[in-house]
Amino acid sequence: MMSAGKQHHLQVVDILRKNIESGVYKENDRLPSDFELAQMFDVTRTTLRKALTILEDEQVLTRRHGVGLFINPKPIFTSGIEQLESVSTMIENAGMEPGTIFMDVSDTDPTDECVSQFGSSEDEKLVTIKRVRTADGEPVVYCIDSLLAKYLPSETEELFSVSIFDAIEQSGNVRIVQAIAQIEPVGYDEEASSILRCGVDVPLLVLKQRHYTEDGEMVLYSKNYFRADKFSFHVVRKRV
Repeated sequence: MMSAGKQHHLQVVDILRKNIESGVYKENDRLPSDFELAQMFDVTRTTLRKALTILEDEQVLTRRHGVGLFINPKPIFTSGIEQLESVSTMIENAGMEPGTIFMDVSDTDPTDECVSQFGSSEDEKLVTIKRVRTADGEPVVYCIDSLLAKYLPSETEELFSVSIFDAIEQSGNVRIVQAIAQIEPVGYDEEASSILRCGVDVPLLVLKQRHYTEDGEMVLYSKNYFRADKFSFHVVRKRV
């Protein structure tokens, strides 16, 4: 072991990662205190804090104020955001069974903004669907989807067993080919966090998407709240 202060903070990051991967520290375990870790790695408190900050930024660790640092569970679901797929497909790809345990369907008259976005007439009804998607029975995503009523099946009960994508495309007249997506981190949302059974220490990721047909027609606006301890998203970037 190097003498105090000479070990680089990136070496500490590497050691902590290996300890977590090997099971020395398990998911949801609390790390020893900063003082104990600094002694353990033979580094200064400043060096240790730099290492812990990196792991917090990477969401490997989470700090609970007044309690300490804890090991975050590894996300069960990971997806490339460049891939346009339904929540059901994401859950199935993880080898789990998708389900729905809550749904609310409400009709509203479109606002001027909605009329402009959806290219609809003012007398068309806008439908908002709120659902909780489950993976093997556990709530993992709170979905709020808005679309014109004409794109939905006549029996809304069908939405318990199929994705919104499938419901829209059942008629054969509409096919979603692309979406413009935006991801925002949310520390706590009173409605979504409660529905997903999250405490204040479990952050959420909000994925907002506008879905379009190949003709450029917007047919669906979705706002999905993902548990950040269950989901992670990545983007493949290529040099051009």
